[in-house]
Amino acid sequence: MKNIKSAYPGTGLTLLLLLCFSPCAVSDGLPDLGDVSQTVLTPLQERQIGQQSVMQIRASKQFFDDAEINDYLNQLGYRLAASSSEPSLGFEFFALDDYNINAFALPGGFIGVNSGLLLTVQGESELAAVLSHEIAHVTQHHLARMVAGQQGDSLASMAAIAIAILAARNNSQASQAALASMQARAMQKQLDFTRTHEQEADRIGLEILQKANFNIHAMPEFLDRLQKATRLLEGNMPGYLRTHPITSERIADIENRVNKQPYRLIPDSLDFQLVRAKLIAMQKTAPDAIAYFSDALGAQKHGNPIAQRYGLVSALLRHNEIGRATEELATLRQQAQSGQMARRNPMIETLAGQVKRAAKNDADTLAFYRTAVQTFPQHRALIYDYADLLLNSNQAETAVKLLTEQLVRHPSDTTLYNLQARSYALLGKRFEQHQAQAYSYAWQGNLHAAIEQLELAKQAGGSFYQLSMIESDLRELREMAGAHRQ
Repeated sequence: MKNIKSAYPGTGLTLLLLLCFSPCAVSDGLPDLGDVSQTVLTPLQERQIGQQSVMQIRASKQFFDDAEINDYLNQLGYRLAASSSEPSLGFEFFALDDYNINAFALPGGFIGVNSGLLLTVQGESELAAVLSHEIAHVTQHHLARMVAGQQGDSLASMAAIAIAILAARNNSQASQAALASMQARAMQKQLDFTRTHEQEADRIGLEILQKANFNIHAMPEFLDRLQKATRLLEGNMPGYLRTHPITSERIADIENRVNKQPYRLIPDSLDFQLVRAKLIAMQKTAPDAIAYFSDALGAQKHGNPIAQRYGLVSALLRHNEIGRATEELATLRQQAQSGQMARRNPMIETLAGQVKRAAKNDADTLAFYRTAVQTFPQHRALIYDYADLLLNSNQAETAVKLLTEQLVRHPSDTTLYNLQARSYALLGKRFEQHQAQAYSYAWQGNLHAAIEQLELAKQAGGSFYQLSMIESDLRELREMAGAHRQ
């Protein structure tokens, strides 16, 4: 399969769909268990399989398209991956809109985290423990070894098999049709990581956790709590326990390792607390969320007061109580910027902008966003809202410049492409509009819609160079679409 290499008009940005990643270095000194897969799949092939699998997840609407949650996961994940045996692998962490407790790793460094897991962990070190474990599965190529047995298949087929394995390990009945359709019944026996896989991921994950300065005791504490809770669920086992089988022997082995080290209480970051508050506010109805956070801030105070008030403002905004939201926001910002560790937080500033927009003070809001974006130039949620405000204020040229800069940093961000398509539409640039929309669809895994948009871009006309790039993209997308049908 060839590369898509589309020079984006006026940006110098090269978009390489699916096969856009340079080969990743393989660490020396890996245990034999991890080396076997490399005789079949190269690091680049693992990356390609993982990328195609993620695109299938995006197409299935499971992907949790929230920039703040995903950016937090990547910040935490990068910190951990830096202490792994393959820090240059190019890990990518993303959330799924699923309140079941689970997390999983795909070949090539792609790690998914269910929203349910984010809400279940009782501290940031517990979340870091799960991510460290998944990072170890990647660096030891465990899932790649399961997929590598299908070496005669295309990369697209192997990506589909990877998704089927994950689905089957989470819900074996639901996956049978998928496995049969790909003639992969023989892989049913490989659906669970072996005890050796899990022990190795525990051991290496603990090393990563310790090097990254988290509380290593959080790993056995989380697993032990899940196991005890399972006994009360009458067989309704959390997905994490199905995909990562836990035994008393395994927990004892982890405890034996960590008990040799002193217990260190590592405080949670404010971002961790804010992400959890945001999820709680999203999960509940607006009235229930208001009641929940009001109670948390009331006589029976519990949790981080800054995070709880953040959740309250979010819920009030959803319920269109703009006056009270404005009052609570003032208190929130004052709380967040007081004390020894005082600093402005981009999530709080993004929420402040949303409250200001709801209050419809457009002149003041534009000035607020200009300052906020200068302070936090890489906070995507803030960029989204500012670009939308610019478009609503008929400042499309400014929006295009802002979005083009961001796409250099985030070349697979579908929301940025959607906003850019809107900007070009307002400017009457139909070629650029349809091309931007095509890239948005392509990164969502909607290849047929992407092809339709590129055909519309051709009809709009362009320079010889632009049309040549469109033809190259069309050939590649049609080839990928054909491979996905097989």
